[in-house]
Amino acid sequence: MRVLLLGPYPPPHGGVESNLVAIRSFLSKRGIPSTVINITRHRKAEADEIYYPKGAAQLLHLLVRLRYDILHLHVGGILSRRVLRLALACSLIPGKRTVLTFHSGGYPSTPQGRSTGPRSFDGLVLRRFDRLIAVNREIMQFFLNVRVPQERVRLIAPHAFPEGQSYEGFLPEPLATFFTQHQPVFISAGQLEPEYDLPVQIEAFGRIRANFPRAGLVLLGGGSLEQELRNRIQADRFAADILMSGDIPHAVAMQAISRADLMLRTTLYDGDAISVREALHLGTPVIATDNGMRPAGVRLVTTSNVPALQEAIEQTLAASAGRAFERPAADESNLQAVLDLYCELLN
Repeated sequence: MRVLLLGPYPPPHGGVESNLVAIRSFLSKRGIPSTVINITRHRKAEADEIYYPKGAAQLLHLLVRLRYDILHLHVGGILSRRVLRLALACSLIPGKRTVLTFHSGGYPSTPQGRSTGPRSFDGLVLRRFDRLIAVNREIMQFFLNVRVPQERVRLIAPHAFPEGQSYEGFLPEPLATFFTQHQPVFISAGQLEPEYDLPVQIEAFGRIRANFPRAGLVLLGGGSLEQELRNRIQADRFAADILMSGDIPHAVAMQAISRADLMLRTTLYDGDAISVREALHLGTPVIATDNGMRPAGVRLVTTSNVPALQEAIEQTLAASAGRAFERPAADESNLQAVLDLYCELLN
């Protein structure tokens, strides 16, 4: 068996990238060769059978030239015409078994997702794949709604953290000083975008400081709301206690999450967030908006509910005082499920 993995390959790091790396590592440990084609604009020097084509022509040439039995395409975001044309090209390669994983958990609830029907170009392309992997039940239902046969669809959660990976070392400034001067530290691992409902975190943080005057809040990432949020924070009396880190390397983000007392994931809509699983793996408690697909161990709150978030933070801090947070047991059953699917296709 030889596997070709198509999708975003780090850097930068994100949920889809982490899952692709985890699958490749899992295959490698079992002696199964795999090749990667990066399909983003981010490029590095080609090595270790990881290819960075500069355009559609180079990508198609690789699809035809490389040796593999199974082609596994990983897609996040929306099903744009560019993505669908790539998916169609993958499905037309003769003699190959094809798999597509759609990682965008909230897509079926978007206007584009709701309007996609069986007769759409999207449905036509999706039905051409031998197997489709849904990372949550909403995406699974989306596949069924466009008339993908049920026997071709598998529900397999993504895997975030390759075995043996750790993030040790010193935090760079200004994170290092911020962690020294604040306790407890809450961290928000998302983007500065409307769907992450960050105003509810900021308001809850202001209330929390009545009982925790040295508390600090770190907002990781960048986004379209950066200036708006910065203006709001600067107008508050606790502006010095909220750090907007901007985009930082994945390893630094993981170090910060591992040292935080609590991670917050408030969202208006969300999929199976990889950052939530990474935080649990690192031993950091997580409070997240209930979207029906959070892993075990996450404290759930309702959407845009400041009092509920405040109560959850205070209760979680009280429960964890004086004891280490218990990490969930390592689980690679989702990676095994992907390998079982490959074997099913070849047999």
